[in-house]
Amino acid sequence: MNTTPSAPPPSGTGDLVVDVRSLTKRFGGFTALDDVSFQLQPDMIHGLLGRNGAGKTTIMQLLTGQDFASHGTVNVFGERPAENAAVLEHVCFIKESQRYPDNFKPKHVFRSAPWFFEHWDADFAARLIDDFRLPVDRRIKKLSRGQLSAVGVIVGLASRAPLTFFDEPYLGLDAVARQIFYDRLLEDYAEHPRTIVLSTHLIDEVSNMLEHVLVIDEGRIILDEDADDLRGSATTVVGSASRVEEFVAGRDIIHREAIGGLASATIGRLTPDERRAATSAGLELSTVSLQQLIVHLTKVSDKEFKEAA
Repeated sequence: MNTTPSAPPPSGTGDLVVDVRSLTKRFGGFTALDDVSFQLQPDMIHGLLGRNGAGKTTIMQLLTGQDFASHGTVNVFGERPAENAAVLEHVCFIKESQRYPDNFKPKHVFRSAPWFFEHWDADFAARLIDDFRLPVDRRIKKLSRGQLSAVGVIVGLASRAPLTFFDEPYLGLDAVARQIFYDRLLEDYAEHPRTIVLSTHLIDEVSNMLEHVLVIDEGRIILDEDADDLRGSATTVVGSASRVEEFVAGRDIIHREAIGGLASATIGRLTPDERRAATSAGLELSTVSLQQLIVHLTKVSDKEFKEAA
């Protein structure tokens, strides 16, 4: 294990790892990000969630210095990341479409990793290679999708970069391998805290790992909350349409459906008295999972639902 002391990341915006203010990114006439502001705290696992094309990858590309903002500011460790080696040497970005030279083998990737990541742990990488049963002497272009995903996951974990992004790199892994990834991430994060950002569609699988959640939809942040506050923050009420409508009258409705004389409505957190009142009215209650909540939030609005009904 590498125990050599290394220079800390730059600092300059309090204790924030990332500070984004009024960020807009346009590609020609298309606005990928529209006046986005958020912060990432140190030593936390963040979920960056949303539908395909919502702007998640664009955010990560800007935070890792791969592109420039059209408007607004992006600070990572208190400095702008673009063309800033002092910042980028403390950042690791692993994505699903990670590219390597065709003549490379996994062992070449891992041998070169210490050049880019000063916290690289070769012993940890070797353990992960065994865990994922990765053939390190096979050419990259001959690897299966799952094996290629394992290469990226190993680099992301063993880099121990103070700011690490995983942009769907584990989609190619089977269920067993994904669980190994989650287990190793949590184990190592407990011993070596750092700021980790997971961007994934497998929300139910990672929901218990997340400490903070950012949801982006159509280029705007629509949710920026601690995960503990979100768990159990919404309830679905099911029953006869008339009783459901009576119970939810005057409340903010996240989502609703109706089939014949039955209806369901997803609303915010209920007090114990409200839950008892719903039960007394013959209504069924169910807690909404994080994945269900995000699906509801990124579907059509309640106004659009009514117009389409």
